[in-house]
Amino acid sequence: MSRPTLTFVTGNAKKLEEFTAILGPSFSHQIVSQKIDLPEYQGTPLQVCQEKTRAAFQIVQGPVIVEDTCLCFNAHGGLPGPYIKWYLAALGPEGLPRLLADFSDKTAYAQCMFGYADQADQVPRVFEGRTHGQIVPPRGSRDFGWDPIFQPDGFDLTFAQMAASDKHEISHRGRALAKLKEYFMPA
Repeated sequence: MSRPTLTFVTGNAKKLEEFTAILGPSFSHQIVSQKIDLPEYQGTPLQVCQEKTRAAFQIVQGPVIVEDTCLCFNAHGGLPGPYIKWYLAALGPEGLPRLLADFSDKTAYAQCMFGYADQADQVPRVFEGRTHGQIVPPRGSRDFGWDPIFQPDGFDLTFAQMAASDKHEISHRGRALAKLKEYFMPA
């Protein structure tokens, strides 16, 4: 019996790698990826995720999952939030911590939302995960976004310095995917 297919909308090989590693080989669906340039919506993280999911469904015309990831600085009222992609592109991992240079509060949280839709007329279901931590000067590999500047609470390492299995267990993405997996594969 073949497994049903879910399309994960991403062109980012590292995201796809983490996504499939966290879900594991026993996940109930076959995952395929498709790179789609979706509009960059504005609004709250929930609104952005839902709009991206609706837009992706219109293109794929089948069950679709869209990820939206935020890095939220508490001293900045939650910004850059869903706009982290643009901040990272403009400033790089070295520049992001400088945004907090004049603030004593270096705390932040990483937030991941996966939107899921399998019908055009439904409100996308959203699975959210959060990890609290601190913004630090870059440490570790620079091959995956802002991982070198985010040090999760309770750890002396940044996401970029952690073993993948340790990161998956506590990361915002891992926590969101645990909820998604529970939805598709209830105990």
